[in-house]
Amino acid sequence: MQNLYLAIPLASLFGAVIAGLFGRQIGRAGAHWVTILGVAVSFLLSLLVLKDLLLDGGEIYNGSVYTWMISDGIRFEVGFLIDNLTALMMVVVTGVSLMVHIYTIGYMHDDPGYQRFFSYISLFTFSMLMLVMANNFMQLFFGWEAVGLVSYLLIGFWYKKETAIYANMKAFLVNRVGDFGFLLGIATILYFTGSLDYYEVFGKADRLIDGGIEILDGTVWSAITVACILLFIGAMGKSAQVPLHVWLPDSMEGPTPISALIHAATMVTAGIFMVARMSPLFEFSETALSFVMVIGATTAFFMGLIGIVQNDIKRVIAYSTLSQLGYMTVALGASAYSVAIFHLMTHAFFKALLFLAAGAVIIAMHHEQDMRKMGGLKKYLPITYWVSLIGTLALIGFPGSSGFFSKDSIIEAVHLSELPGSGYAYAMVLMGVFVTAFYSFRLLFLVFHGKERMDAHTRDHLKEPGPVVWVPLVLLAIPSAIIGWMTIKPLLFGDFFKGVLFTLKEHDVVAEIGEEFTTPLAFVLHGMGGIAVWLAAAGFALAWYIYLRNPALAEQAKIRFALIYRILDQKYFFDRFNEVVFAGGARLIGSLLWRIADSMIIDGLIVNGSAYLVGRGALVLRRVQTGYLNHYAFAMVAGLILLLGWAILG
Repeated sequence: MQNLYLAIPLASLFGAVIAGLFGRQIGRAGAHWVTILGVAVSFLLSLLVLKDLLLDGGEIYNGSVYTWMISDGIRFEVGFLIDNLTALMMVVVTGVSLMVHIYTIGYMHDDPGYQRFFSYISLFTFSMLMLVMANNFMQLFFGWEAVGLVSYLLIGFWYKKETAIYANMKAFLVNRVGDFGFLLGIATILYFTGSLDYYEVFGKADRLIDGGIEILDGTVWSAITVACILLFIGAMGKSAQVPLHVWLPDSMEGPTPISALIHAATMVTAGIFMVARMSPLFEFSETALSFVMVIGATTAFFMGLIGIVQNDIKRVIAYSTLSQLGYMTVALGASAYSVAIFHLMTHAFFKALLFLAAGAVIIAMHHEQDMRKMGGLKKYLPITYWVSLIGTLALIGFPGSSGFFSKDSIIEAVHLSELPGSGYAYAMVLMGVFVTAFYSFRLLFLVFHGKERMDAHTRDHLKEPGPVVWVPLVLLAIPSAIIGWMTIKPLLFGDFFKGVLFTLKEHDVVAEIGEEFTTPLAFVLHGMGGIAVWLAAAGFALAWYIYLRNPALAEQAKIRFALIYRILDQKYFFDRFNEVVFAGGARLIGSLLWRIADSMIIDGLIVNGSAYLVGRGALVLRRVQTGYLNHYAFAMVAGLILLLGWAILG
């Protein structure tokens, strides 16, 4: 089986290498075929692994593939941990990636960097697979940094575009902040347990529980709390949680397929996966769990509000992603790890669908992304409209959609949680339901309904993109609509995650929900009487009234609530704060260091000072060399007298 596991990431890597190094030789068709074939092999083998674990009674695999180094008894290895959580993530990552690869043929058809793009997205798939398949922290960190590197390349794919270069640098720097915390968390775990292997660390968790770290004088923190919070800071960067969220909306500067690949199903969910994998550690720190819950709840509600004022179709979906990642994080903080992974899976399908549908609209609109210049596209793009509607219903948690099952489970789990901060989190996620429905249908109404606002030339050339674009949309729409019905019972209330995710009995809110669960249909019927469904309905009704019934009301509200609009439009001034305080502060410190260290000390004292001393010394020595023989004779006699005197007196 080890060879099979190796083949899964290496198939994608093979396609990336061939397309990247030999793209010119194999041509555009060769580049997309070799990468699609590689990812398809990874997907089929991932399905085989999932089948083996679920249906054929396969055992969990935890083994080393390659030992890179042993230092002071610490093993640095490449190894795989293949269990139900890993298998599910492998199928989601490769499945969505395969759809994105096929879609890219149509979307990037005329781009001069065609082969390079396919190489990058295939390399990204390899990196993400290495991350989720890891059985140790070293390989986890390798995959963690690899997806960050490839996302940098993809966001700045159009490297002649200044905004794209700014966006990829911003993403890279913000993630370095999170990764610094992540690395410190790994170092803390290594210090107390002496191991990087997951199972060994989990087995020695008592050392972290009993250990203490004195961060400030006289203040001792629990080692496990410090380690978990530091690990979560890494997740805050990768999964874009407040305040390390600022990179994700700007990353929309990259081509649309990477928005679906990176920001829906893969890289941004790496932090969610990591915290779930580390559940045997997080469970023993209620402080860390509360911290996770509050950060997630803040992100879920306040980032959703920003989506209301965005006019770029991709940015609305980007802020939706931020909000939904907040929901997943809230579930983690409530110890509902299985619910977080459940929402990760359903969200991967419907959010990838929405991003790719937005790309189809952008193609039809000749790369126009401003929703104010759209409208009435339903009759021109019927397939795109209906799949967008399915994705929107799943996003708002419409009863029976995949998003309903996972989002309603999160709300119920937080409601039952007794951890500090759960009351605040419950209020935030409930209000977030209304906000999600409002901005989601605002997008749908502005783009597909109402008055046509595009120019005559665009209107005359509007048409549905070809099958290579809409077929992946249809394939993603199917699980977006129905997968919740099939998976809620095994994932949440069955044995799917038994022995994989760990929850203390006093934290097990999922078990409480399961006590009342009977069938998916009963779950839907019960949920329809809950407040969340009515809040979603209210968000839909308000969006319909403002953007279809009385469009002038939107502009009036913008003027009447100018201060609130400005705060949301400026994204709570996070970007301005970072620019002035962090970037400006770094530039100021750099300028001072340059003036003091470089100009005054290095250039002034060392370089110019040494040159001055040498010059002055040379000037004195030059005067000694007169060229007169009697002067030299006198110097020799004087020197001889001095030597004799020194010898006699000595």
